[in-house]
Amino acid sequence: MNIDFPLILMIATLATGVIALADKLLLARKRADGAAEPFLIEQSKSFFPVLAVVFVLRSFIAEPFQIPSASMEPGLIEGDFILVSKFHYGLRMPVWGNTLVPVGEPEHGDVMVFFPPNDNRYFIKRVIGLPGDHIEYHQGQLTVNGQKVDMKPLGGEPVYRPVNYFVQEQLGEHQAKIQWAVNPAASQNGEVMVATGPEGAWDVPEGQYFMMGDNRGNSSDSRFWGFVPEKNIVGKAVAIWMHWKSWSDLPSFSRNTWIN
Repeated sequence: MNIDFPLILMIATLATGVIALADKLLLARKRADGAAEPFLIEQSKSFFPVLAVVFVLRSFIAEPFQIPSASMEPGLIEGDFILVSKFHYGLRMPVWGNTLVPVGEPEHGDVMVFFPPNDNRYFIKRVIGLPGDHIEYHQGQLTVNGQKVDMKPLGGEPVYRPVNYFVQEQLGEHQAKIQWAVNPAASQNGEVMVATGPEGAWDVPEGQYFMMGDNRGNSSDSRFWGFVPEKNIVGKAVAIWMHWKSWSDLPSFSRNTWIN
């Protein structure tokens, strides 16, 4: 079951705030001198300032998320805790997502948190296509508006997930390390055969974005479920601040870094 935490937080903040305000303006005057505050009023007055601060911070400043899958390997791995800036793409109305104050817009190569179409789960992928772009992806080669994205083979095998192959893409101002799964059964004469994921060509509609995971052969992204509406944007991923894969492990800060 997916819990809509932003909605719950907004309702809790409003409810405790209304109760605290009603007590200040009306109810407190009617109580006898020295009478104890009812439990609900006491708790509301205690929790409202805390809820209000949390609501403002996570709605307009920054919000923490945990990476739940391998779709953004090798840059972001399962168990990474990341910080997402909520103001890079403009101040947005909590829950509804419409822009209140425009500040900036997504750029090619940004790592972005969002809601996919017809899904209330948070996703994180890289921005590949902006509104109006023409995107092509064939045999691992990404092309944006007729220009092939520079791609440099790196080879390699990560220690956390062996039998993978790396390339480096230059997308806008971002250098992204892309991961492909090696298919040993298909490799012949020393030539590496990799699974690069679904291929195709897409025209990005106005007001929408085309997203892909860095783990191209193992990512549920716009190649499967289509474009991301502008109102579904949550924020820009800016930093890894902790790695903690499971409760049986100790948290680690060795992966702390800015996200490119």
